[in-house]
Amino acid sequence: QLQLVESGGGLVQPGGSLRLSCSASGFTLAYYAIGWFRQAPGKEREGVSFISSSGGNSNYTDSVKGRFTISRDNAKNTVYLQMNSLKSDDTAVYYCAAVESLGFGLLVFRRDYEYDYWGQGTQVTVSS
Repeated sequence: QLQLVESGGGLVQPGGSLRLSCSASGFTLAYYAIGWFRQAPGKEREGVSFISSSGGNSNYTDSVKGRFTISRDNAKNTVYLQMNSLKSDDTAVYYCAAVESLGFGLLVFRRDYEYDYWGQGTQVTVSS
């Protein structure tokens, strides 16, 4: 059974940091491109950061550039999202998603409909 599990969310003060993890079970994450998405109350889901299956290409939405870093450790079947200088606008449920991209090691996918597998989400709250 293919499963993605996010962890690392929580409550943090503005300016603080969190590292989210997306762990895969039931499949080899190295064959999949990964995306991090978030959804705040009353807002549409938005793409935050994306990484190719090889890890050689990554992409960020403008609002998190310079603050968030996506990375992956395929040996551990895990993708990370390091979030620094957090703002109240970053408050949301964060989801990781996977799409198979075997043979396309540098391809990233920015649209949620392109992804086949989703985690259950982890809450990130930025508040003083």
